[in-house]
Amino acid sequence: MLKNEIEKLTLLFEEHSNEENAEPMKKYMKDHFPFLGIKSPLRKELEKTFFKETGILNGPFDKDLVTGLWEKEEREYHYTAITYIGKFAKKLPKDVVSFLERLITTKSWWDSVDSIAPLVGELARKYPEVIKETIDIWAVDENIWLRRTAILFQLKFKQQTNEDLLYDYIVKNADSQEFFIQKAIGWALREYSKTNPLSVKAFIEENKLAPLSIREGSKYLS
Repeated sequence: MLKNEIEKLTLLFEEHSNEENAEPMKKYMKDHFPFLGIKSPLRKELEKTFFKETGILNGPFDKDLVTGLWEKEEREYHYTAITYIGKFAKKLPKDVVSFLERLITTKSWWDSVDSIAPLVGELARKYPEVIKETIDIWAVDENIWLRRTAILFQLKFKQQTNEDLLYDYIVKNADSQEFFIQKAIGWALREYSKTNPLSVKAFIEENKLAPLSIREGSKYLS
């Protein structure tokens, strides 16, 4: 059954592939992944068709489906895998965090990681112990994508943001020379500044951050 589902999506996607779109999409992602050339609006419509025709959203969450899609080369399949996980975001069991870790650390780039981070956030809301058990470890891991996820998982938490935790992760990564870490720090601070601008302003003034992080984090501050 699983093989048939992936074959159905493959046929659907290949039918709508577009070579003219594929090359610039690949270039935009720095040639890390091949693309079928299906732009986001069309892909989302095709995903709806796929989910409706297969009925897979009515069944239990299927890690094997996600793994099968992740093993395919073209990036659109990875996006659909993340969309599928998102449909179950509020129902996922705590132990799926190790599965998400595997996705974060394979075929990694900002586009997939930044889409998985909110799913980690949903798990952390439901199972706060995941923070100490796992995300604390990610925040200082050698893998930059796990560290980026730790910094960004609270991005949409607004008033529910654990400020001490956010700042702790940022301080632990403040001396990183990695662009994607510096950018994540700035993005997290910028987003939180919409909720607590005075706190973010004070934090930026009191801590040594990379110029990129300061620039990004200060965008909404007067």
